[in-house]
Amino acid sequence: MVDKIKQQYGLFNTNESSIKKEAGVTGIGGIFFKSKDPKALKTWYATHLDIPVDDYGWSFWWKDAKGNDAMTQWAPFEAGTRYFEPSDKEFMLNFRVHNLKQLLTELAAQGVKIIGDPETFDYGTFAWILDPEGNKIELWEPIDAAFQEK
Repeated sequence: MVDKIKQQYGLFNTNESSIKKEAGVTGIGGIFFKSKDPKALKTWYATHLDIPVDDYGWSFWWKDAKGNDAMTQWAPFEAGTRYFEPSDKEFMLNFRVHNLKQLLTELAAQGVKIIGDPETFDYGTFAWILDPEGNKIELWEPIDAAFQEK
């Protein structure tokens, strides 16, 4: 039954070509959305759903297919944030990727709109693209170890 549900909804895709690909998406890195009052909203989620929020939202920890620690971020942003621009949407998805540099080269060759230049931090490198409907997508080649306590 579980396998049928996974297939129906495309969960845990084990398509051989996606596994062997040199560069691409490996998972969801974050779900970001605009909020009228992020602090109050985080408090609501902590109170009613027992979500352990911090200043940034909530970091979901999980294991990737190879057993490595991995993190996905849930985060409400101020309603007036400019971080989602040039998109005018109320949300932005962040996808975890492997080999970001090569992926950007492939996307550019395919005519995908790339926004700005990649930025590197101690927790990974980021780049941004727009999908055909104007949704800003953040691509993140993570360094998950940077989030763990030492």
